[in-house]
Amino acid sequence: MLAMCSLAPLSVQLPAGIPPEHWQWTQVNGHRLYYAVHGAGRTLVLLHGGGDSAEHSFEQQIDMLSLQHRIVAFDQVGHGHTPEVPGPLSYSGMMQDTAQVLRRLKLRNVDVMGFSDGGILALMLAARHPELVRRLVISGVNIAPEGLTDEQREELRASQSPTPNNMDAKLAQLWLNSPTIDELNPALLATIRKPVLVISGDRDAIRLEHTLEIYRALPDAELCILPGTAHGTFSGRPEWLNPIINAFLDRP
Repeated sequence: MLAMCSLAPLSVQLPAGIPPEHWQWTQVNGHRLYYAVHGAGRTLVLLHGGGDSAEHSFEQQIDMLSLQHRIVAFDQVGHGHTPEVPGPLSYSGMMQDTAQVLRRLKLRNVDVMGFSDGGILALMLAARHPELVRRLVISGVNIAPEGLTDEQREELRASQSPTPNNMDAKLAQLWLNSPTIDELNPALLATIRKPVLVISGDRDAIRLEHTLEIYRALPDAELCILPGTAHGTFSGRPEWLNPIINAFLDRP
């Protein structure tokens, strides 16, 4: 089902974000993790993009969404305020951290919105812990490194370090080698029997053909391709996306 993306633009105010007092620390899988709970209503978990933070990835959505939702936002390991840990980054590790925090907060059947790496984590969470997820909004997601455009992969290869020891190098290694086939694949997507809104820019860092493969593999998905839009859909097109997201999340 194709979501309509030709809505008249709405005025977008500068975001206020999540108040500092709503952020706190927790311990997961042997390391510290920074997260926030903000707003009231049905719970919506925000999973940010790689190399980003929860507040920045969704800075044009948080104020709108917190009017009707209880927002749970994470800074994944090595991102935002959450410190790095020794060794490489992995989607499996970040997904396990996310699931552990949700269980600690006694949350089930929540809505999840993920951008880029966060969308990958959202799909993995829904496939492996379906009891935790009600519906998903994902944008700029790939289920294999080959989903990236050739230009993106060439840039990553050029920047790759033989011994990654900082976040930029760790991210390049993650994106060139993950998600692995064990982490995500079309057969796993077929097990996600939850409504999923799949978003992409028509000039995204993810190949459009790959996005269509994801959309077609999901049993209950809707597709929204934004014209004239690159990878940063949430930040670049909030006047189009925000009413679409609201309508999708509010649907019975």
